[in-house]
Amino acid sequence: MKNFNNIDEILHFAINSEQESVDFYTRLSGQARNQEMKQIFAQFAHEEMSHKARLISIRDSGQIMISTEKVNNLKISDYLVDIFPGPDLTYAEALVVAMKKEKAAFRLYLDLAERTDNQDIKDVFMTLAQEESKHKLRFEIEYDQHVLREN
Repeated sequence: MKNFNNIDEILHFAINSEQESVDFYTRLSGQARNQEMKQIFAQFAHEEMSHKARLISIRDSGQIMISTEKVNNLKISDYLVDIFPGPDLTYAEALVVAMKKEKAAFRLYLDLAERTDNQDIKDVFMTLAQEESKHKLRFEIEYDQHVLREN
């Protein structure tokens, strides 16, 4: 796992990670055969772009807002199997892919936070982990409302 020497390196890493998510959802949007799924993945890509923009703003302003907000975890993604993101994904499967991706990003930032003794760097990683947790929660709520309640 990568070692970071300062907050700028962390933000650079996080910005690149958000861009990878933008690229991932954009690619899925391009591969989707159904117009609704194209739009859903395009929306996911747009959300990741806004996350990236927020990180760029933090980097450029030098102001990092540390939040102590508690984010709920419905743990829905813990009980779902991994899904290969192919061109024929259903909405429910797309939500599973998104939940799993956000959960992986959350775990990454949490693990990185645990690896440093520098409290400022730890705080940045914990803030990034919290943001990813919020993203996952959004997808879990959507899954709960539009998939689980329909079944």
